[in-house]
Amino acid sequence: MTLRVAMAQLDMLVGDIKNNTESVIKAAHEARDHHQADVVVFPELTLTGYPPEDLLLRPSLDSRIEDSIQTILNEVHDIYVVVGYPRRIDGDLFNCAGVFHQGRMLGEYAKQKLPNFKVFDDKRYFEEGTEPLIVDVKNVKVGLSICEDIWHPEPSLQAKEAGAELIINLSASPFHIEKMGVREQLLHQRAVETQLPIVFVNYMGAQDELVYEGGSFVVNAQGQKIAQAPWFESGIYTVDFSVEETRTQKVIPLVSTVAPALSIEESVYQAMVLGLRDYIEKNRFKGIVLGLSGGIDSALSLAVAVDAIGADRVQAVMMPYTYTSSMSLEDAEEEATLLGVNYGVLPIEPMVTAFMETLAPEFEGYAKDTTEENLQARTRGVTLMAISNKKGYMVLTTGNKSEMAVGYATLYGDMVGGYSVLKDVFKTLVFKLCRYRNTLGYVIPERVITRPPSAELAPDQIDEDSLPSYDELDEILHLYIERDMSAEAILEIGQFDRETVYRVLRLVDLNEYKRRQAPTGVRLTERGFGRDRRYPITNGWHIGD
Repeated sequence: MTLRVAMAQLDMLVGDIKNNTESVIKAAHEARDHHQADVVVFPELTLTGYPPEDLLLRPSLDSRIEDSIQTILNEVHDIYVVVGYPRRIDGDLFNCAGVFHQGRMLGEYAKQKLPNFKVFDDKRYFEEGTEPLIVDVKNVKVGLSICEDIWHPEPSLQAKEAGAELIINLSASPFHIEKMGVREQLLHQRAVETQLPIVFVNYMGAQDELVYEGGSFVVNAQGQKIAQAPWFESGIYTVDFSVEETRTQKVIPLVSTVAPALSIEESVYQAMVLGLRDYIEKNRFKGIVLGLSGGIDSALSLAVAVDAIGADRVQAVMMPYTYTSSMSLEDAEEEATLLGVNYGVLPIEPMVTAFMETLAPEFEGYAKDTTEENLQARTRGVTLMAISNKKGYMVLTTGNKSEMAVGYATLYGDMVGGYSVLKDVFKTLVFKLCRYRNTLGYVIPERVITRPPSAELAPDQIDEDSLPSYDELDEILHLYIERDMSAEAILEIGQFDRETVYRVLRLVDLNEYKRRQAPTGVRLTERGFGRDRRYPITNGWHIGD
């Protein structure tokens, strides 16, 4: 006998329980009728979308979930449905997975391991489950687990002891660089420990700063990957299991399609595109407008925007001032032409002059400093927001993680906007991503990639006038932000100057107030600015402590 399992990695809208339920029903029918599947599995908390956050505290949640479950029971038959949802049992809320068949709930599993670190807040909402669930599906004893459960040995071993012959894990595991390989190693370990095959069904889509790349896969009892769904694509993907009563190993997955692995640049770029696309579409923006400076950050942001929603919905605006070079004007125009977007040039000198004249009485007796530079950036911000308000386009900010880390950005200026695709991308990775994007089609002029980065807010200005080289800066930032190393621990590595390390770390700490006011953006690393890293703005901590 063969058991066919359909892995449904779908892009849901958080909070839209009614339409998410309809998507589950439609997918279940497709899995049954088109794919001839025996069971269809959906990810963690599919009915609410993930993560629902404080929507889980809404008084009407319970009745909406009960209605959703009943609708699925009424409308889906002749296929087993395994789906995730929150459910209140005896007054406590649990993160559940239910198994439905022929109008009946055959069993319900409650997540046992509740993550409460980095981007996860499960203990804020849920109680821990304690019991395994084993359900007979076409004479196969199937054990369920939910996301974090698979990161610990106990739930899988508990299911094995209860008689499981196959483990299905409903997951919502967010993307970060190299996370894919970590998951494969993890499932290899769980399979070897239990000597059971495992089906891992992952969420697909983006929610605010979090991206879920799908990539659902199956390992056999020896931990070898034998099936792999595509990355960053919604869909239903099947895998067959041979069920043999006479064999010691009763349930054996048959080798199926394995999607090719992605490079770091490819996976990051696709995550950026998906994150931006879902943010725009789910929030119903008409399009995107961004400032195109002729520099590398805005060039990459423009390419991502076009790949996310199409050139016809993207507007780029060059806003030159006295210090804007002819090279920048030429490169910005070429970028816009190559990508086919609506492009215009709006000089800001008259507006900056008007500001300066108005402020002259207040500035009298003070020397010129960064105030005048910031006025340029803020004039550009006002211009972009005016276009946004008038046309219903969202402003896409273009600052990268290196700049945001050390405060190399202007509040209410180049930080203006609704979303950022480079928020978690260090400058050194920006260069690599531009090279990668040009392998798909030449859209970023070579000169943009090779010229020294500059904000062009003062004559002959380049970033490295006031910052270490980006190679050095990004390595220090990586050690401090993502690996949480102290200044002295960084210095023990032996490759950085003491003054430089302390200066960079001080800049990071001092600019927390700016980052709190920055727009949300795609999380790409294990420690992004946002849900991952929560430092107090007002504090008396000293770097040397």
